[in-house]
Amino acid sequence: MAANNRRMSGKKGAQVGSGGQRRRGLEGKGPTPPAEMRKGHKKNRVANAKAKQAVRRPTPRGRGGKGTSEMVVGRNPVVEALREGVPAVTLYVQQFIDNDERVREALQLVADRGGVHLMEAPRPELDRMTNGLNHQGLVLQVPPYEYAHPEDLANAAYDEGQDPLVVALDGVTDPRNLGAVVRSVSAFGGHGVLVPERRAAGMTAGAWKTSAGTAARTPVARCTNLTRALEAYKKQGIVVVGLAADGEHEIGDLEALGGPVAIVVGSEGKGLSRLVGETCDYRVRIPMPGNAESLNAGVAAGIVLYEAARRRV
Repeated sequence: MAANNRRMSGKKGAQVGSGGQRRRGLEGKGPTPPAEMRKGHKKNRVANAKAKQAVRRPTPRGRGGKGTSEMVVGRNPVVEALREGVPAVTLYVQQFIDNDERVREALQLVADRGGVHLMEAPRPELDRMTNGLNHQGLVLQVPPYEYAHPEDLANAAYDEGQDPLVVALDGVTDPRNLGAVVRSVSAFGGHGVLVPERRAAGMTAGAWKTSAGTAARTPVARCTNLTRALEAYKKQGIVVVGLAADGEHEIGDLEALGGPVAIVVGSEGKGLSRLVGETCDYRVRIPMPGNAESLNAGVAAGIVLYEAARRRV
């Protein structure tokens, strides 16, 4: 009894009950959350990491597929690409490189932009990555371009309550011409550019640079067959207008440019291919009082886009 008294003597007064704490402790807390939602669980950490990657990763533009990754090689090309906002994943810098102004500018541009990995690599590794090209100690990895689907270009216009204005390129293989067309489409309120998968220029670093940053907001779609893509546009009520030196109409006389239209520009040398030319609803020409026989794709597209934009206003 004395022992019991000693054990009780340390307590501060009598305790009548637990105040309901034990009863609440026995109550259920609901179903066990999945592992992905339990803090500290391995699957929770993996899910959080994937969510962060999804935030950083740009949203895919559509079902047009991806291009291939590309390497920009050399000090001047790397600096120019970074200045023009060309997308980049990693900047590789040679170990023990001579630190001149271009190297310092490249490092500063990467630091200012953020999101670009900086890797130091020995010269033999850079030689291997570039297949022996003269990289001068700087190599910039450009991610694959996310192409839109041809339908996405028209749907984006309809979503905005506008008539589609699209430029399709037939046989244009110079990425700089593609970049120039993207820039003109952006300037005149167009909704995108359509290119074939094969025998055509893609959105390379050169095209990005020529677009002067407009490629970030003007989608480029890719199709397996240009003729079929244009036929699909026609079924949606979009008029297909092809540029040809011997076209039956002048651009200033074609009222169809004021409505839903896809403008097809061929290569500077060969013009429109036969099947694409036959698919066009109209073939138009640009009057040229001078002696030039043809214009490059970028200039020709800009002239017709201006006429289309003028009619829409």
